[in-house]
Amino acid sequence: MGRSYFANSSSKRRGATGLLWPLLGASLWAAVIGYKPVIIVHGLFDSSGDFVNLKRFINESHPGTNVSVIDLFDRSASLQPLWKQVEGFKAAIYPIMQNAEDGVNFICYSQGGLICRGILATLPGHNVHSFISLSSPQAGQYGDTDYLKYLFPQFVKSNLYHLCYTSVGQRISICNYWNDPHHRDLYVNSSDYLALLNSERPNPNTTEWKGNFLKIKKLVLIGGPDDGVITPWQSSQFGFYDDNETVVEMQHQYLYLKDVFGLKTLAARGDLILCSVAGVEHVWWHSNETVFHTCIEKWLV
Repeated sequence: MGRSYFANSSSKRRGATGLLWPLLGASLWAAVIGYKPVIIVHGLFDSSGDFVNLKRFINESHPGTNVSVIDLFDRSASLQPLWKQVEGFKAAIYPIMQNAEDGVNFICYSQGGLICRGILATLPGHNVHSFISLSSPQAGQYGDTDYLKYLFPQFVKSNLYHLCYTSVGQRISICNYWNDPHHRDLYVNSSDYLALLNSERPNPNTTEWKGNFLKIKKLVLIGGPDDGVITPWQSSQFGFYDDNETVVEMQHQYLYLKDVFGLKTLAARGDLILCSVAGVEHVWWHSNETVFHTCIEKWLV
């Protein structure tokens, strides 16, 4: 009877120890490897609660990583002007940066990718290592999507410029990056956000913003042909339409060729990565494990 008791107790202790070792191992591994904190910025109509799967992927592949999904401008509040959102997210993110001696990584989804660009351009003291842009309309948006029909039921892509390129329209986030290839002059002169960020019209901050942006160590541009929202989908990799609605890839865009804000410099450094994945609809990018392992995981170091 006594022998049985001690045998069982010993077995239980070994079992408990066995359960602890993986936990201790993960903590020690994170401490040794020193995974950088990850900051996630959501997109249009999203909230922090939509990124449960992405957080799980990160914690499974990089145990102990501090992941912060910034809970600001959720749902309908994401329609507020992008410069206002940049300032709000910047205030929330900067303390995380200050506490991260070795820097942080950005994963910025959809509209959030444009917000992150605004943060990187205007925050001289940022310490972002990898900027991972996840299906974001980096070169702008021009398409008849369900989002457009929901937001502006009386408009289609061909006439939305009548609203977007006004002072009233520029108070709506999507109009801040609406890029009508048939009305380039109106876009350049009216866009309060993307045209300024791209220095497509004279901007006294161009040199400073470029220097700030180039402090990143990696730019990862993720997108795919079955997205269904980002239009054209190549905008996620800085490609866009010409005035015939033919897609001109990033490498042939003026912004790249003239290295306006640093794309060509990043490419020359070997720090510009394009990752294209077919078969992923827009709302599933942050929940798709294949996308994570193929395009994101290796850059979270």
